[in-house]
This record gives sequence, structure tokens and C-alpha cells, in this order.
Amino acid sequence: MQADKISRKYGLSPGSLVYTGDKHVHEPVLITLIDYSADHLAEETDISLEACEEYIRSQTVTWINITGVHNPEIIERIGRAFHLHPLSLEDILNTGGRPKLDDYEDYLFIVLKMVDRTEGSGDIEHEHVCLIVREGLVISFQEYEGDVFGPVRQRIRKGKGQIRKAGSDYLAYALIDMIVDHYFLILEGFGEQIDTIQDSVLSKPEPPVIDTIHNLRRQLIYIRKSVWPVREIVASLLRGESELISRETQLYLRDVYDHTVQVVETVEMFREVLSSALDIYLSSVNNRMSEVMKVLTVIATIFIPLTFIAGVYGMNFVYMPELDWRYAYPAVWGVFIIAAGGMLAWFRYRKWL
Repeated sequence: MQADKISRKYGLSPGSLVYTGDKHVHEPVLITLIDYSADHLAEETDISLEACEEYIRSQTVTWINITGVHNPEIIERIGRAFHLHPLSLEDILNTGGRPKLDDYEDYLFIVLKMVDRTEGSGDIEHEHVCLIVREGLVISFQEYEGDVFGPVRQRIRKGKGQIRKAGSDYLAYALIDMIVDHYFLILEGFGEQIDTIQDSVLSKPEPPVIDTIHNLRRQLIYIRKSVWPVREIVASLLRGESELISRETQLYLRDVYDHTVQVVETVEMFREVLSSALDIYLSSVNNRMSEVMKVLTVIATIFIPLTFIAGVYGMNFVYMPELDWRYAYPAVWGVFIIAAGGMLAWFRYRKWL
């Protein structure tokens, strides 16, 4: 559980480097680099920190992507190489941290959550993503291989749009925008699953649907927790408090802000729809139970007088006059049929059936 991971830092001083994720320290850390300008492009895979420093000295935009934040020693080396604050390094290792924005004057530190759904089970997978934004430099930290930044890399390689002509602030915007846009893809899957749940609840409600509804609501809560702070982050960037974000990039950030608001509204709508589906399911179950109880009550009510009559004539007293009557047995059955039929007719007249 996340609480158990956070407890690893209990009692330590601020800035202590403790990894709170699931990966093992011995797993490799991969560093990739893309260096570009309007007429220049260089791309390196599995590059060393020393080689990265050479690219940073140039007048181009450098994007360094670090896959694997599980080794505190390597993160500490990266912090020394790029002059990062110890609190930033601590937040990089704290994979359970909340999305946020910190302004360290010479660089911006942004924490985000990248989410995806596993095939088959449909459970939410989340990944801790951190961005360091400097003049001419963006450093991204990821927990695992694979991300949603592929389209950004393709735009840089092919020179599409104005990403090759803009600065590092535009690159940071593009990365944030891809993370937020990926939330829409996740929510599309939720929408299809919610439509299926609504149809099953209305047509044939079954007990397993409750588990599905609760599972979806739990996942939507996590997505809301991941997206809600992003709106605050983008709003802070739009206020223009940092000189690292140009006015041109702020225009694009407004679009990201609108997207975050739309994602939050969609999540809230889905939660309300699931709550309504749960209410409909419970109402359907209660209505079905009421119908069953009504039928059982009618049957019991009909058999009460019949049981009384059968009980009286089952006492076997010697001097009961009807016992010696030739037509007593068919007469009793006639009384049974008349009593039952009369009660059914009365129930229908009162619209109880």
C-alpha cells in the first residue's frame, strides 16, 4: 500500500533521498536525449551524464528523458550535474507525491501523473512523471519504459508545427498537453464501459454489476486526484509569475487549462452516472423483491382459510356430522376452490395483482 511506502521516509530530514516506488535498485536507468533547433536535430539513446552536459552548453533546446527513478545514488548524481535542489530530488523519488508546481527561480519543477488502463482487467496504472524546465532545457523523469510522448518526439523529428522553432517552455507545454490528452483516451474507455453497465442495469441487473460500479468509481476518483492539481499547475503558469514561460506559450497553456477542466467535468459526470446506475440497480432489486413478496403473500393468504378448513376436519371427532355425509369430500374441495377463486377475484378487483 502507498502508506507503507511513505512510511519509509518517516523521521528523515527534508531532502533525504528515499525511493518509495516498486522497482528495484539494481534495475538499469536509461537516459535518452534529443537536441534540436529550427535547422538542427541530434538524438542519443543510453547517453551518459557527461555527454548530456556538452549538449546543454549549446544554444539549442535539449530534452533529456530519464527512465527509472528507483536508484537514489543516480538521482543524486543527476542533481549535482544539473544543480537541482535537494527537495526536487526528494519529490522525484517520492512516487506517491501529489501533482504540483515548484518555482526555484532558475528552473520550474513540475510533478504529474501519467495514467493508463491495463488490457483485460481495465485497472488503472499510474506513473510518476517529473519535469525540470530551464532556459533551453527540459529534463523528464519517468518510472517505467513507455510513455505517451511519442507524438511529441515525432513532431520534433519531422519538424512539424512550431516545436522546433520554439523554446523549452513550448516543449514543456507539449509534454503536459500529451499527458492531459491521454486522460481523454482513458475516459473514452470508461464511457463505453459505463454505457454497458447502464444497459445491463436496466435490462437484467445482476449482483456482479455492483463490484464493477464500485471499481469504476474508485478508478475515477484516482483520475480526479491526478487531474485536479494539473488545473492549478497550468493556472499558475498562466499567471505569468515565471520568466521561463513566454507569452506565446501561455496562449497554448490556456488550451491545456480548458482540457483539464473538461476532464474534471467528465469525471464528475461519470461518477454521477455510476451513482445513478447503482440507485437504479438497488431499486430494481427492491422492486423484484417486492414482486416476489407480493406473490408469496397472496399464496399464503389464499391458503390460510383452506388450512383452517382442512385443520378442522382433520381433528377426527366421532360426532362430526359431515363425516358420514356421502358428498362431504367433494363438498370440501368445492369450498376450497370457491374460497381460493373468490380471494383471487377480490385481489384483482383491488388491483393487488
